[in-house]
Amino acid sequence: MDSLWILIAAVVSIAMFFVGWVVNHRVGQGKVASAEKLAEKIVSEAEKEADGLKHLKVLEAKDEWYKQKQNFERETRNQRQDLDRKKNKIQNRELEIDRRVNHLTQRENDIKGQEQSIKDRADHLQRRTEALDEVIEKQNERLEKISGMSNEEALRELKNNLMDKAKQEAAKEVKNIRDQARLTANKEAKEIIISAIQRTAADHSVETTVSVVHLPSDEMKGRIIGREGRNIRSFENATGIDVIVDDTPEAVILSGFDPFRREIAKRSLETLISDGRIHPARIEEVVEKTRKDMEEVIVELGEQAMLETGVHGLHPELVRLLGKLNYRTSYGQNVLQHSIEAAHLSGLMASELDLDPVISKRSGLLHDIGKAVDRNTEGTHFAIGADLAKKYGEGAIVQNAIAAHHGEVEMISPISALVQSADAISGSRPGARRETLEGYIKRLEKLEGIAESFQGVQKTYAIQAGREIRVLVQPEKITDALSDQMATDIAEKIQAEMEYPGQIKVTVIREYRSVDYAK
Repeated sequence: MDSLWILIAAVVSIAMFFVGWVVNHRVGQGKVASAEKLAEKIVSEAEKEADGLKHLKVLEAKDEWYKQKQNFERETRNQRQDLDRKKNKIQNRELEIDRRVNHLTQRENDIKGQEQSIKDRADHLQRRTEALDEVIEKQNERLEKISGMSNEEALRELKNNLMDKAKQEAAKEVKNIRDQARLTANKEAKEIIISAIQRTAADHSVETTVSVVHLPSDEMKGRIIGREGRNIRSFENATGIDVIVDDTPEAVILSGFDPFRREIAKRSLETLISDGRIHPARIEEVVEKTRKDMEEVIVELGEQAMLETGVHGLHPELVRLLGKLNYRTSYGQNVLQHSIEAAHLSGLMASELDLDPVISKRSGLLHDIGKAVDRNTEGTHFAIGADLAKKYGEGAIVQNAIAAHHGEVEMISPISALVQSADAISGSRPGARRETLEGYIKRLEKLEGIAESFQGVQKTYAIQAGREIRVLVQPEKITDALSDQMATDIAEKIQAEMEYPGQIKVTVIREYRSVDYAK
């Protein structure tokens, strides 16, 4: 009986185990199916998201490609335009060179023609002299026969007659030569100067009192200013240059009257911007290093000026001062470029006059050397320059050319006069020197206003950049005599009421017209 119950219990247990296994197996299959569906859903959504991202990336890539293409086309267009400008400039220079070659060829032909003419005149004069000698010999023989004088007496009398006649002829010839020289000297001098100017045609750039430093972004302005302005104050104290931060996009302005200090400030600020570390200690360090580097730069500029003009053997200190002139301006004109141009002009004019072009170039290059130190030394720049030339071993002619180029010292050599002329020519070229636009316009308006204030003036014109004023008067009110007096009166009034460099020419024009009509 007990074994039966045990068997029944065993059978029931097996049945329950089997039923439990079936139930668990079905439940497990349901979970697996559910998990598979969830996985399929996740995969489907992932694929959709991946497609969306892929499409977005493709669009971004296309947009970036289009931007790169535009930048490339813009850069290519700019380069092509730049190449076209350079090509046009080269073509213009070639035309100018051809024109100068033609001019020189024409001049050479003219000189050859003049030489042949002189030779022909010399031959003619020789023949005339020989004929005159024959006539004189015959006359002497006749005089001896007629006068009955001894040979010695006749010779003495003949010599006296001939000497008197020769003196008269010589006096006439000297007078003719002097008159001819007066007529041609001014013309020849102008031709020499014009030729020198044409052969040294130079580009001019007018310096200003500000420099612009470009920034990578406007965010850099805040870093330049610094917390409570400490960076900008440190920079201004270290360089002596004002930093102007305004609404100009991606740029700041450096303002100062000293171009050398302004260049140091510009280079220092560019170094700080590229380095990224901007704080007071770093600012002082960079400014000091830039100041030392600028000493090397000005030496290189001085050596380049020597190479360009063909001047050699200058003392190293003169070379340094010469390079420093690159950061000095006179009425807006770069003094180093002015000195180089004056050297070329004086050298060319010296060659035309058979003077020493080497000494002339040397004198022209150094004539304004005193301007490199005149702000820190007492005295005029030409006196300072002459002292520097003497101190560093330059010759007496160079010293005198420097000291006399403004007419304050007596000239001891024609080269001094050439340097003075070259200085005036270079400074008076159109575009070489200028004032500010506003001041320039006001000066011209005032100049015309002074001339128009006189009675009988019809119209005035300020020309030659304000170096000349032409006054048209009413002919029925102003006579020829009054015109001369009016020119003097206008000049005196301009001199009393205006300040200007150089001189102003006053030209009064009186033109009388009679008009009638044929009917």
